[in-house]
Amino acid sequence: MSGSEDVTHLEEELPLQDLPLDAWHRAKGARMVGFAGYHMPIQYEGIMAEHSWTREHAGLFDVSHMGQLTFSGDGVDDALEQILPSDIKGLKPCRQRYSMLLDEDGGILDDLMVSRLGDGAFDGADIYMVVNGATKYDDIGWMIEHLPDEVVMNHMDEQALLALQGPEAGEAMAVLVSGAADLLFMQSGLFEWRGVPLWISRSGYTGEDGFEISLPADAAKLLADALCELPQVKPIGLGARDSLRLEAGLPLYGHDLTPAVSTIGADLGFAIQKRRREEGGFIGHARVMKELAEGSGSRRVGLKIEGRLPAREGATIYAGDVLVGEVTSGGFAPTVGAPIAMGWVSMPHAAIDTALEIEVRGKRIAATVAPMPFVPHRYRRKA
Repeated sequence: MSGSEDVTHLEEELPLQDLPLDAWHRAKGARMVGFAGYHMPIQYEGIMAEHSWTREHAGLFDVSHMGQLTFSGDGVDDALEQILPSDIKGLKPCRQRYSMLLDEDGGILDDLMVSRLGDGAFDGADIYMVVNGATKYDDIGWMIEHLPDEVVMNHMDEQALLALQGPEAGEAMAVLVSGAADLLFMQSGLFEWRGVPLWISRSGYTGEDGFEISLPADAAKLLADALCELPQVKPIGLGARDSLRLEAGLPLYGHDLTPAVSTIGADLGFAIQKRRREEGGFIGHARVMKELAEGSGSRRVGLKIEGRLPAREGATIYAGDVLVGEVTSGGFAPTVGAPIAMGWVSMPHAAIDTALEIEVRGKRIAATVAPMPFVPHRYRRKA
């Protein structure tokens, strides 16, 4: 059904779409590139500067290419637990969880965030979900095929999605939206700003404290302007988003995660709560249980690289003369001050501190399996 090849084929045939803030990005001097079927800002003043600003202050990211879905109807929790491995029934109002769509063989079709709505958000729907932009239409098709007719799914393509990330994000949010800065990590709620409804979660994709804000697309420019008028906030592009998430050890779908790999090997077993592991009943459960009992043949690992030459996606990983894996994400890490990577290696070579080599530009460079995240997460949790 799903997969990067299908998405790439669609992107080649369909013209790139514009984000609601397309003109805003261009007016800010953004360099635009094609990504996930949209014209997206990759940088404004430079990836290194934007990366550092986000680590030290607060960066505003436009992630409106992501798919925003709501679900309602009789038996919605039971239905979603058929296609998601996470505990949906135990999800309390205004809370969210990381989860995945799995195929029948337990391969990962997409990773996503799922929330229990409250406060009458989105016309009283029960569940809110954010899926990856490059896979959203495949995800929608998969869910239409597997959900019962009693469950109503709504693709909210009229909504924009902004992410405010960094240690000063809470300070900036408190200036504009009363009460939003009181949220803790993975909490969410319905707020209002100048009469505009905002569904805000305290979460993000950088490893920093921050917020994701869903709002009507026609109000996105007003909010983006108001945020960027604050001294803490600057607009940040896709380039820094990628280096930030790599330092945070967060996988990117279509690269580190694909239908060929498994939840347990990807080190994402935390997304499958105890009840779901015991009861099963979700698509892909057999492989999850098998790998929980026996282990997986390979694992997603972090890699620290000696020298200054980065290893990019597709670079092969060796233990001596034996090919043991492949790099799936890599680049220079500004906060670390060195190149780092993420990749999949066979289990005998996945232990922390294992010495390996990566082939880059026809020569081998030394690398070591390293714990992730490379930069500690700074989410705002309970004391």
